[in-house]
Amino acid sequence: MFNWAKQQLANVAGTQEPIYGPTAIKSVAEEAQATPYTEITRDDLKWKVMESTCVETESFYLFSDNGDIALAQVIYSNVAGIRTTSQFNSKIFSKDPAKPHLWCSTPLSNVEFSEDKSSFFADDCALELAEDGNSYSIKSMNDERAIVNVKITKTAPGFQGGLTGTTKYGTDLENPWGSMRHAFWPRCAVEGTITTKDGPIDFKGRALYSYALQGMKPHHAAARWNFADFQGPNYSAILMEFTTPPSYGSTVVNVGGILKDGQIISAGCSNHVTHTTVKDDPENEWPEPTAVKFVWAGKDKDGKSVDAVIEGSLGDRVDKVDVMAEVPGFVKTIVASAVGTKPYIYQYAPKVTLKLKIGDEEISEEGQLFTEATFISE
Repeated sequence: MFNWAKQQLANVAGTQEPIYGPTAIKSVAEEAQATPYTEITRDDLKWKVMESTCVETESFYLFSDNGDIALAQVIYSNVAGIRTTSQFNSKIFSKDPAKPHLWCSTPLSNVEFSEDKSSFFADDCALELAEDGNSYSIKSMNDERAIVNVKITKTAPGFQGGLTGTTKYGTDLENPWGSMRHAFWPRCAVEGTITTKDGPIDFKGRALYSYALQGMKPHHAAARWNFADFQGPNYSAILMEFTTPPSYGSTVVNVGGILKDGQIISAGCSNHVTHTTVKDDPENEWPEPTAVKFVWAGKDKDGKSVDAVIEGSLGDRVDKVDVMAEVPGFVKTIVASAVGTKPYIYQYAPKVTLKLKIGDEEISEEGQLFTEATFISE
């Protein structure tokens, strides 16, 4: 009971959590030992709209056939059950190194959810899941600098790690005080435009959709993140990995998968990320990666081993995001008094080669990688 009281104080006041150790976390990887992944249905993508501290997001990463890369995202946040806020974010990464990225982040008003919680609405913003559960339409006119009108249609099944996609936190894991859940559509087709002051950008191409629910303060759930999204002509690969703070034993949790149109080749929680070369960032002392190795390991539906790797230099980063400078105010509220919290996101978009082995078959495919390394706390 005392641990629970300390946790509630940390939730409300932002104080540092005690060291509970690795027994206070149940990684989704434990579920994945018996069931590596579960295909998700329409019901798995409903907004939870929790009444306690949480950050819930639906994020869409867009890769046009013309080489443009963009993000469209809705964030719904609850701070200690006291205040809820929502934000629509969009970002277009410039192909011209001399041209700044377009970043728009707008608070949303009059937020509503559809009766079944599958769709999100606000003034000048709508994110709707189709009745058949196979596509999303995203429309936003809340910032004239980036008017979003796109449709994302999955071309391979979506999945989550294990049975529930959820990692639980707490000293009584039957009644956890926190959670982290992810679900993905890693291989999608996208059509539509994002219109800027220079005119419409055609985003016909490929996309990834990621649903995330952090059912606790984000900096209590994870100290570091790695994210990789590979899109090639025939294959897509997703890898999401986070490391908990020392409070939960600096536990590493990951989920990933390899897909092609119509099928999941392999998915689960037996993957890993290595920053093979780093350099110190003098601005914040974080070890910024300059080369990485992403590794996927699993089995296909026939029991054949599936191994994949993307390895090499990240090239010039496309952006470094000082989260405390750029994120909406409600996130600052969540982390304002946390000790040692200095979140930065390093973003890269190199062309890479996915090396894939399915049984005895070896495949190499060139494609576009979008990857992030996020540092929050030691």
